[in-house]
Amino acid sequence: MPKRSDHHAGLQQDLQAIFERRQFLLAGSVAAAAGVLSACDWIPGMSQPQPEKIAMAEDGGECVLHPTETAGPFPADGSNNAHGTLSNVLANSGIKRKDLRFDLGDAGEPADGVPMELKLKLLDVKNSCAPVANCAVYLWHCDAEGNYSIYNLPDHSYLRGVGVSDQDGWVEFTTIVPGCYQGRFPHMHFEVYPSLEKATDYRNRILTSQLAVPADVCRAAYSKNTTYVSSIGNFENTELDRDGIFADNTPKQLAAQTIKASGAADSGYLGEVIVGLEL
Repeated sequence: MPKRSDHHAGLQQDLQAIFERRQFLLAGSVAAAAGVLSACDWIPGMSQPQPEKIAMAEDGGECVLHPTETAGPFPADGSNNAHGTLSNVLANSGIKRKDLRFDLGDAGEPADGVPMELKLKLLDVKNSCAPVANCAVYLWHCDAEGNYSIYNLPDHSYLRGVGVSDQDGWVEFTTIVPGCYQGRFPHMHFEVYPSLEKATDYRNRILTSQLAVPADVCRAAYSKNTTYVSSIGNFENTELDRDGIFADNTPKQLAAQTIKASGAADSGYLGEVIVGLEL
């Protein structure tokens, strides 16, 4: 099993991915101006600073276009290798599930940590914030010790799963509060696909982004459960608005990316987030 020091390369790899994608975007912009780049050349899921885009709902509310972020080095969506082999849990028949705390196939003990019931609501910013049904959401994040299944923990496949949005746009997962590893604010990754059938190949994704876990939730969870002991020191040295991934977003974008949570560390949390899509 890789040592924790292997995991600390995560931030560097995240930032390198952002740099490479931004370089690609710059080249693509030049090509587009010359009439060379077509719409089909666009690769979904790139990480880049984006102008703030807000839509108004019919009831007077608003939704914010969710910023695109890097998938990072541990997606297991078929886009990279883990331990020398192409890693794609999306091809696993058990990946569609609500409870992410167990290894695929509901094997073994659940991932230890403070429980969180997480609900994502998908809205269409180009259609007055209308709910988006039947989209697939692939969610993954590190465990309480800051390790990712498949990669840091090759014997585990927990804290990964796919859900499908209902007629009101909601997707629900049962998971835990993620730990905090060096160089990153506590977060979760997710990808949105146009349908469950399309959610087997990362090239079909229509959004790749991340969610920030509220600071007060992290602080309470890390002090309550001893499994998070290594997260305490890392968390003291992180701030959301200085995080290398989230920092280039506007205050409203950051607010949209941050989970709204209620509950307590001893009983668990309910988290909700609105994800604005541009379909």
